[in-house]
Amino acid sequence: MKGKTAIIGDGESILVFKAVGVEPFAVKSAEDAESVLSEIAKSYKIIFITDDFAAKIDEKISKYTAQSYPIIVSVPSKSGSNGYGEQKLTEAMEKALGINLFSANGK
Repeated sequence: MKGKTAIIGDGESILVFKAVGVEPFAVKSAEDAESVLSEIAKSYKIIFITDDFAAKIDEKISKYTAQSYPIIVSVPSKSGSNGYGEQKLTEAMEKALGINLFSANGK
């Protein structure tokens, strides 16, 4: 598992990652994304997933957050961000720091 990195998403959104050595896993549905995540979670340390699919399988992703690996990171798809990644980052920041550094009043 030494440093293996993967990405799950629609074919067009993940092609660029292949150029930098990230193993792409193209999926067409949330069910496919969940199935692929279950399969590759044992052998990859970092797994990127486009936020359109990540939002739909949030419950499955949450099961991995208590573990050291894999680290699952949401990235925008070719159609842009739906806010899922930013929401998860904000939640993690508030949990770790007790405040939201991105808001004007810290709440």
